[in-house]
Amino acid sequence: MRSKRIWINVIGLVALAVIAVTIVFERSRSAPKPAQQPPATVLKKEAVKNLYEYEVVREYPHDTEAFTQGLIFLDGYLYESTGRTGRSLLRKVRLETGEVIQQRAVNRRDYGEGLTEWRGRLVQLTPRRRGSAPIWHLYTFFEDATRHLAGYNTGSTYDISSFEPRSSFRYQGEGWGLTHDERRLIMSDGSSKLRFLHPETFTELGRLEVFDSDRPLEYLNELEFINGKIYANVSLQDRIAIIQTDSGEVSGWIDLAGLKSRMPPLPEEPLRAVLNGIAYDAEEQRLFVTGKLWPKVFEIRLRPR
Repeated sequence: MRSKRIWINVIGLVALAVIAVTIVFERSRSAPKPAQQPPATVLKKEAVKNLYEYEVVREYPHDTEAFTQGLIFLDGYLYESTGRTGRSLLRKVRLETGEVIQQRAVNRRDYGEGLTEWRGRLVQLTPRRRGSAPIWHLYTFFEDATRHLAGYNTGSTYDISSFEPRSSFRYQGEGWGLTHDERRLIMSDGSSKLRFLHPETFTELGRLEVFDSDRPLEYLNELEFINGKIYANVSLQDRIAIIQTDSGEVSGWIDLAGLKSRMPPLPEEPLRAVLNGIAYDAEEQRLFVTGKLWPKVFEIRLRPR
């Protein structure tokens, strides 16, 4: 009788797994997904208003293994969130030398994305991308299926000194870039919409549609809040949009394609080395940019045309 019950339980679990897989597959097949590669956009200087020129003030070394997803500058150091399957990290880096002072591994089944600081805590988005556990690991399987069906992802907060975890939180949908203003966290999800989150409860407070010349600007990625405006990388493109927080209108562009000439050829496979990383030193008014797998961090100074 006991063995019969065991087999009934096993069959029940298998049936639930099949149902979950079917639902996940159907949802993933029908749900709209961001394009893997946004269409390339060439900024024609004569056609773009408020296109900023820039000068490179200084170059700093950057780890070519760092798949940069989030970047901030604080108290003389860069803090970086890197994302690679099973290898995502939270790191503290000495700007001048690129030396990693401190780091913490992200859960191997999660993926490091956007990063910001809020009142002595580091806040990191850690969405589930691709699990490393085998399919027969039932707890992991059902955890992943539940996440997908419920449509949420997770993030973590850490003590800024020790990197010890302080809490975890949930948010709906994707999480790509993260920054904050005086009152709210600001999150991108690869679409044209930015979401405002409460910095303590992480509940959604509102959304901002971003427009460039009356057209939605999609693929918003890594973010930085600078002097009342949101600076946003556009995924897989060599440009940064400067966004008005009240209207969502793009008020300026920074075309950084020229930085590639200051580096050796960047890899395209298996991972593409693209611009993605904005950090600002508010005290010294220094702007830093880098990219995924880039060998350098650039300090740049903007000049309106």
